[in-house]
Amino acid sequence: MHAQRRTFLLTVVGAATALGTLRSAQSASEKVSETDAQAQALGYKTDASRVDKAKFPKFAAGQTCGSCQLYQGKAGDADGPCSLFQNKLVATAGWCSAWAKKG
Repeated sequence: MHAQRRTFLLTVVGAATALGTLRSAQSASEKVSETDAQAQALGYKTDASRVDKAKFPKFAAGQTCGSCQLYQGKAGDADGPCSLFQNKLVATAGWCSAWAKKG
């Protein structure tokens, strides 16, 4: 009886872990759109060279999502998850007003 219970619990835990991993992978595959309400509020652009420098005077050349501490992608990736956008993908070459230098 205990072996059946142990097997059942291990199966449930394994399934829950797999489901959590699948959900993370699914949410991280969606790209943030520049028209998204939160993206617009933060001035997100998929290409940092298109940032409105008059509207965002703190922007400086070289600031990109890929060089931000909130960016969670790997070096060389075109897109990566951002903790600010619920782990949706942002363009590595993009920018938003929440940019913070990796430290």
